[in-house]
Amino acid sequence: MIIYNVTINIDESVHEQWLNWMQTKHIKDMLNTGCFKSARLVKVLVDEDMGGVTYSVQYFAENQAALEDYKENHAPLLRSEGLELFADKMLTFRTDLEIISEHE
Repeated sequence: MIIYNVTINIDESVHEQWLNWMQTKHIKDMLNTGCFKSARLVKVLVDEDMGGVTYSVQYFAENQAALEDYKENHAPLLRSEGLELFADKMLTFRTDLEIISEHE
């Protein structure tokens, strides 16, 4: 299993609008690509020196090929909507993670 982790710092002036968009549209659009099995939205519990609110969205892909399919065929379009809506009000970075083991 591969986790495609997107960390986002969103300016407080658009925070509520962004959160609503993520929960009602963007995450659904990501899942509708068929590249991801599920997603998790979490708030990062840290006070940012630069301000804003930070979140992590974790998209779970079955394998690396599914993630590459997303990056090659879907990412440009899906990223563009967020940039159009929130432009300089959000800062993002992405990390690919491989699950080695899980413990409960």
